[in-house]
Amino acid sequence: MRTHPLISQAKEKMEKSIEAIKNELNHLRTGRPSASLLEEIKADYYGTPTPISQLSTISVSESRTLVIKPWDRNMIGVIEKAIQASDLGINPVNDGTVVRLVFPSPTTEQRKHLSKRAKSMVEEGKVAVRNVRREIMKEIKEKKENGEIPEDDAKSLEDELQKVTNEYVEKLDGVYSEKEREIMEF
Repeated sequence: MRTHPLISQAKEKMEKSIEAIKNELNHLRTGRPSASLLEEIKADYYGTPTPISQLSTISVSESRTLVIKPWDRNMIGVIEKAIQASDLGINPVNDGTVVRLVFPSPTTEQRKHLSKRAKSMVEEGKVAVRNVRREIMKEIKEKKENGEIPEDDAKSLEDELQKVTNEYVEKLDGVYSEKEREIMEF
């Protein structure tokens, strides 16, 4: 059976909402370091603000350390300053060849706070998914009133749209569960 274009449109928009939330959650600092934490930090590369990931190799060493190895050794101090100026809250250690970021284990209270922030982000994602449903539902009703879609077809489209919405809300719950597990592990 071919999926109706309105349902395909809804799925596409809902998928984008989930991807946006996943991206936001990747920037949420947990106890485990990730190169994605540095995506928004830019260093001055000869007058051009450039993401650190485009100036260096970033790897996770041990369990709580990010190692940044610039391709141009002259950039090491600039990268260090950019990290210090960011809101990352980690003091970089420069040994002359690499910059190390050692992430301390968050306290139980910090973990609970991070979990609440993650939950809030996921709730925003659910609102976005429901807004897509409302927008497509409105389109279905308009097409039904204009005679473009028969009433029976409109009803089955509405039912299918609700199923798709429920599916994406469940996906967001899964995204939150995964992030919460990551936050709470020691």
